[in-house]
Amino acid sequence: MKKILLIEDNEDFRLNTTEILELNDYEVITASNGVEGIEKAILTKPDIIICDVMMPQLDGYGVINILTKNPETSSIPFIFLTAKAEKTDIRKGMNLGADDYLLKPFDEESLITSIETRIARNQKIKSQILQAFVGQGAVIEEDSKHQDIKSLLEHKKTKCYKAKEELYREGDFAHYLYYVNKGKVKCQKTDSYGKTFVTQIINPEEFFGYMALLEGSEHNESTIALEDTEITLIPKKEFLKLIESNREVATLFIKLLTGNIKEKEEKLLQLAYAPVKERIARTLLNLCEKDGVHTLNISRDDLANIVGTAKESLVRNLSTFKSEGVIRTSGREITVLKPEELSRLIDLV
Repeated sequence: MKKILLIEDNEDFRLNTTEILELNDYEVITASNGVEGIEKAILTKPDIIICDVMMPQLDGYGVINILTKNPETSSIPFIFLTAKAEKTDIRKGMNLGADDYLLKPFDEESLITSIETRIARNQKIKSQILQAFVGQGAVIEEDSKHQDIKSLLEHKKTKCYKAKEELYREGDFAHYLYYVNKGKVKCQKTDSYGKTFVTQIINPEEFFGYMALLEGSEHNESTIALEDTEITLIPKKEFLKLIESNREVATLFIKLLTGNIKEKEEKLLQLAYAPVKERIARTLLNLCEKDGVHTLNISRDDLANIVGTAKESLVRNLSTFKSEGVIRTSGREITVLKPEELSRLIDLV
């Protein structure tokens, strides 16, 4: 069921419109003013926002101006409701990012058609963007709005790396956005004492290298293929051109960047305060969840570097887990037999 946020200060109009939407199988969230509407948009992430223009506290223009600057809400389709039909008002809303205008009073058919059209268009754009990057051979429409995506597909280059081969080194200038077609890549940093710390494992169908491109800086970590890996290289110039011209693509990478920073912040907190046993349990669970498997094929050195502990400490704790029947090991392979026990350990520590 699609979720709609209706921001409208007139109670009767809000109730009537809500009834129409619910009868058409939409889940409706309501807000009586712009401030409340922004809070609910960020909290609920609706599929579409319908907003009155003239409201107390914060009008519709203020609402869309704030939401389009927030990466979590900037790509949500936005429809204005208004009793005014002046061209200047419509142009102002469109310039701020509105997708459509509905003039009050409107009929049910006009409302539902506008909603269905905007949701379908938004889903189509997102699908095309993701398919374009993934390189699944999606057919891109020949209109001007999709020429940049089509151009990106036509200029992609693929390169194969052997296991343990370096892709780029910390301090190298960024030239490409990288996409993993198959294989795995580890990101790592080395401190002044020569200790290596694995910051992230990149799996198939994931991007990396975008932070340095967006910042216009050098890479702040090194990347090495964990196994034989195939990478798609997207030139920096084409990537930056695309995110500058396409709001949905820019939003996608802002979300990736935000999630990456949050993940690393949480990892640093765990390294600072969590006991080694808890960190190992959490790492095993996270890697299994990310790969969608119960068996991991990873060297003890790499696993120790991800956990942030000495190899000897890692091996000692793995032996304890094995004796307790929580995991099974065979060479490099570690099979998690009782994930609930690892979860319980995290909760107890």
